[in-house]
Amino acid sequence: MEKRRYSPQVSNRKVTTSLVFLFTLCLYYASVQCQESSKVTSPSPSTPTQSKNGLKRILISIFLGVLTGLIGAIIFAFAVRFLVRYMKRTPILKGPVIFSPKITPKSLQSALENQNQLLGSSSNGKYYRTALDNGLTIAVKRFEPFEIGSPERQSKSVKRRIQQELEMLASLRHRNLMSLRAYVREPDRFSLVYDYVPTGSLEDAMNRVRENELQLGWEVRLRIAVGVIKGLRYLHFECGPQILHYNLKPGNVILDAEFEPRLGDFGLAKLTPNLDRATSGYSAPECFQDCRYSDKSDVFSFGMILGVLLTGRDPTDPFFGETASGGSLGCWLRHLQQAGEAREALDKSLLGEEVEEDEMLMAVRIAVVCQSDMPADRPSSDELVPMLSQLHIHVDPSLFSDWQLVDVHDPLNFTATNRTRVEVDCISESCWDELRSEHVYGHAWLFQDEACDDLGGEFCDRGNQG
Repeated sequence: MEKRRYSPQVSNRKVTTSLVFLFTLCLYYASVQCQESSKVTSPSPSTPTQSKNGLKRILISIFLGVLTGLIGAIIFAFAVRFLVRYMKRTPILKGPVIFSPKITPKSLQSALENQNQLLGSSSNGKYYRTALDNGLTIAVKRFEPFEIGSPERQSKSVKRRIQQELEMLASLRHRNLMSLRAYVREPDRFSLVYDYVPTGSLEDAMNRVRENELQLGWEVRLRIAVGVIKGLRYLHFECGPQILHYNLKPGNVILDAEFEPRLGDFGLAKLTPNLDRATSGYSAPECFQDCRYSDKSDVFSFGMILGVLLTGRDPTDPFFGETASGGSLGCWLRHLQQAGEAREALDKSLLGEEVEEDEMLMAVRIAVVCQSDMPADRPSSDELVPMLSQLHIHVDPSLFSDWQLVDVHDPLNFTATNRTRVEVDCISESCWDELRSEHVYGHAWLFQDEACDDLGGEFCDRGNQG
């Protein structure tokens, strides 16, 4: 839906032109008055006193004329500007506002009036499932941005601001976001329409994993983590202005049939300034301390989600309330990682493949740094995307029968024969440390056994193998 927007620069140019025109008009009027007064003057010789008085009257007339014209021009300019802003302001729309060709206002209005199935609830509304006349199933959130008795319920400026924000959110398109398909403004709430995804949320999936009703391997969990951080990167770095999620948690990560994640509820907390944003167990510590929220706060929440995917544990588990755990999932992971016992934190159902365990241990380190107490110590979502995307090694396992994986940080200086470059991630501790400290992404090289002699044997040592 394309809308014309009011431009302050155009208005300023109009005001400046009006002022110049009126100022010129005033000068012309003053000069005419001077000419008429000079014509009326007697041709008889005048005394110096009379000449001075006449000149003084002329100067006063010019000054008063300019001053009057300037004041009038300013008043006129403000009146024009106010009128233009009034005419250009966004009207408050009534009835359904549709952004999808699959939905019609009549079918949506009819569906909202029917009995709907409750899917879940959050601090700012409830989710329902309903179907349109054409058979399309949709998810509807009853968004309640106003507290009961709040004067903002009747404020047209607040309703207009919310409407503009919703239209902006509806314009976002990304495979890892839940797109807003329509909304309906009601007297004290908004009904937001999204695609219905029957698979449910990440929270539902992890609950089923804990109850042994669902198996989620490491590859699927890593794919979910990569999709979540890609959605955050889009909001943080590809939207103008920047959009913050404010309420990132497994319940707001929707999984499709292929377990591809899509972020829901993003940006809505901005529309409810009175909402306590630190009520979630996934909120960053600065939200509790001074209510400061930034993109690094979203990164902290992502670190919590990554920790849940790695450990399979719920952050609200009573275990994390004990002193031995440090009081939180993040503190527990940090303690184990620093003690060299990060493997003990991993979900036991994930253990088995050695290469996958190495990847998961790297992911633990990423989760820990994302949950740093200071926002400046956390990586950005833009940095996290390649860090997670390159964890998985896409190499044919058959290559490893005659080849050895060696960490080499300056391979161009080597002259070994029979070497093949394969772009994979470093999986040894030393290579990972360099990757994090230098903010670069290294490559590994594969060497045949006979090439070790050409290298003097030092790069084929067991301690340097990945």
